[in-house]
Amino acid sequence: MAVTPLMEKLRRRIAAEGPMSLADFMQACLLDPDQGYYATRDPFGAGGDFITSPEISQMFGELIGLTLAQSWMDQGSPQTFTLAEAGPGRGTLMADILRATRSVPGFHDAMRIVLIEASPTLRSIQADKLAEFTPAWTDNFADLPKRPLWFVANEFFDALPIRQFQRRGEGWSERMIALADPGLAMALSQPLPMPDLAHRLGDTVDGDIVEVCPAAEPIAETIGARIAAHGGAALIVDYGGWHSLGDTFQALQAHEPVDPLAAPGEADLTAHVDFEPLARAAAPAVAAPLVTQGVFLERIGITDRARALAKRLSGAPLDSHIAAHRRLTHPEEMGSLFKILALTPPNAPALPGTDTGESS
Repeated sequence: MAVTPLMEKLRRRIAAEGPMSLADFMQACLLDPDQGYYATRDPFGAGGDFITSPEISQMFGELIGLTLAQSWMDQGSPQTFTLAEAGPGRGTLMADILRATRSVPGFHDAMRIVLIEASPTLRSIQADKLAEFTPAWTDNFADLPKRPLWFVANEFFDALPIRQFQRRGEGWSERMIALADPGLAMALSQPLPMPDLAHRLGDTVDGDIVEVCPAAEPIAETIGARIAAHGGAALIVDYGGWHSLGDTFQALQAHEPVDPLAAPGEADLTAHVDFEPLARAAAPAVAAPLVTQGVFLERIGITDRARALAKRLSGAPLDSHIAAHRRLTHPEEMGSLFKILALTPPNAPALPGTDTGESS
């Protein structure tokens, strides 16, 4: 148990106000302006705490970019549109999207880039990487312009704060963060009826944990409303599934799982994404059936792209390239754990790679 500055701050808060929700704990650990995880560091890559698909291989971002560009053309190539990314990290995904779409006639002239980012540290890195494209930044989805929107989010929703509820009879106890000696521990609130979880009484038993993400549905509602009203599409890529059940709260530090309560502000905190409420909230935008990342990438041509790039490689770079392809697509690596939720306007063509998936 590391007594970090944020640990002391949280202990004082709990001592004054009582146990805090898991959502409040995650919010503080990730975004506290002085000691929050994302506010104080660049966590990405081999030298950080985790690595994302765009950092594994340029192929991921290139194919995402071409998919968005094809959707833009399928909807008549609007003369002005927003190209937005939520949680853009180092800007690697957006940079790969922009490189791959540079040759698509009219695409760059029509796009207006908006990055949805709360971290000042990461905004600075993104500004350097994407300087030639003069992106705009916001930390509020409501600021997205009311015009056609092509949107991507890779490993964004998993970092949104969650609440956990444990079934107890016909009621639910919330899992809270409480004081322990010397640090913090999980505790249960008194059981209460939860009308918002009444529909889960039929598929849970005593002791089961259901996670909800209060911030996720309003974001999906905003994105879906923009797309349904003005055109565009969304690709949401994350690990998770359909219909939350069980405790998926986790922490990662130096690429290894750690105790989420041990060192507040020093580890990345995430939970699996429940795509079902996102798809529901995005209506009237149309949600394609959920598809795994491996299947999606194969459908849009990652193996052909991998072979083309491999022709110029040999030795260790070739081995690394082959390993990256496997990591992104193989069912035992990221291929099955990560899912793709695609959103399009009513009556618009489905995005390439998403039109014949199966819900899970």
